[in-house]
Formats: sequence, structure tokens, C-alpha cells
Amino acid sequence: MDRPIGYWVKHLDNLLEDAMGQALAAYGTSRRDWQLLNAAAHDGSAAMLAPFDGVEEAVRSLTSKGWLADGRLTDEGRAAHAAVSEHVMRFRRRITEGVSPQEYLATVDVLRRMAANAER
Repeated sequence: MDRPIGYWVKHLDNLLEDAMGQALAAYGTSRRDWQLLNAAAHDGSAAMLAPFDGVEEAVRSLTSKGWLADGRLTDEGRAAHAAVSEHVMRFRRRITEGVSPQEYLATVDVLRRMAANAER
């Protein structure tokens, strides 16, 4: 606890970015590609990620793979999402090992409230 929360948030984000990149390398995708693929699978479009850096590149990447067309998943994209989802779930279980569901939810809630405070 000798470092402030900003250090740990940024450090964890960097570690997750690197580890997720390694985990997704077998699929030729990046973390942002996965986020876009997952968003498109759950709400039917990629629009919710529009304000984030790297979305345009991820759209091009998924489109070139044939997984996305006009902002929506193709049949190939749905199949890819199913395959990559299994891999991501294993990754998430490894990363959250030793963290209870209550601790995870509490952490997310605290970070959400801190973000809301910073946005004010």
C-alpha cells in the first residue's frame, strides 16, 4: 500500500494489456479487437466503443478477417467470438484467482465512483 491508487490502476492496465495481447496472439487479435468483437456480439454493433482509442484500427482488423461487416458480426465473427471467448474466460479466471466475487464487485464499484468524482 506504499503507492497511490493511480499507480496500481495504470500498472494493472499495462500488465493486462501485455498479458491479454499474448493470450490473444494465437487468434491474431489485439485487446481492442477483442473488446470490439465482444461488444458487437453482445449488443449487435460496435458503436459503444466509438470514443475509445484504437477502435478504427480494430474495425479494420476485424473487417479484414471477415468477422465484421457494416459494424455487425458476420457468421465467421460469431464463430470467432465463441472460440476467443473461451480463451478470454480462462485468462480472466487466472487474473482474478484469489479475488472473491464480492471483492471484485467492490473494486469495480470504488473505481466507478472515483471516475464519476473525477468527471465532475
